Amino acid sequence: MAPGRRIPKGTDSLHITVVQGSILESRVEAIVNAANSLGYMGGGVAGAIKRAAGIEVEQEAVRQAPIPVGSAVLTSGGATKFAHIIHAPTMPQPSMAIPVTNVALATRAALRLADEKGLASIAIPGMGTGVGGVAHAEAAAVMLKEIKEFQGKSLRSVILVDVDPAMIEAWNGNL
Repeated sequence: MAPGRRIPKGTDSLHITVVQGSILESRVEAIVNAANSLGYMGGGVAGAIKRAAGIEVEQEAVRQAPIPVGSAVLTSGGATKFAHIIHAPTMPQPSMAIPVTNVALATRAALRLADEKGLASIAIPGMGTGVGGVAHAEAAAVMLKEIKEFQGKSLRSVILVDVDPAMIEAWNGNL
């Protein structure tokens, strides 16, 4: 794990760590899937999570659909080591180009749901930077803005994790 940065929040703090690697190797209670509103888990990070977790996780998400951009749902972790997977849509339909505002909305929704469910740690991949077409620097800036402004009760640690070195560089440039 790379060194992180603690963001003061009154008497509490939220620890942000940036890591290059697979989200599936994170040591957290829940991982975030940059989803679509239908709950389908096709390619990219969603596909990797589905392959590791099993089809039942996608079925759990689809049963809760439609999931509007700006909200999130919780499923089991399936066959993964995670207690939960948070599905935070960045797009209404699969494989859509999106505006950067959707990245901010999805990040905020994931943080809010994690905190509401009493989770202390989550891992989030680069949101919207694959088929969504959002530039790494734009996504990193809005994701970190949302994380730094987040005022939660239980959430203490956010790991930003991606296999793409460009995403890592963008996050580190915005810490």
